[in-house]
Amino acid sequence: MEAFGFTDRLDEGRPRRALARITLLPRHLGGRDLAGGFGYRPNHNFGAPEDRAFYIGQIEVPAEGLQAGESGVMRVTFLSGPGLDDVLRPGRRWRIQEGPRCVANGEVLEVEP
Repeated sequence: MEAFGFTDRLDEGRPRRALARITLLPRHLGGRDLAGGFGYRPNHNFGAPEDRAFYIGQIEVPAEGLQAGESGVMRVTFLSGPGLDDVLRPGRRWRIQEGPRCVANGEVLEVEP
């Protein structure tokens, strides 16, 4: 089995916070349940599906959690990375991945100043 190579996009800037609609894929498409009340820290891919450059971000999962196939509005805190300000804007969609596997999609609703 070949290793999944990737690059985390980081720089020295301040973390950025956004309100986003997170939609978990259904289980048959690779989605998963998210237990509530903790931070979920997957890879965030704003590029093409074959892109291996990811931003690091933590999703604040509400206490009630989220089941595969469901959507919810949650806050996401991204560590600063080159180009993040360009991609983090209302209406922008991205893939949420665990390694090479897409588990959810996100849509930026609002970016905090």
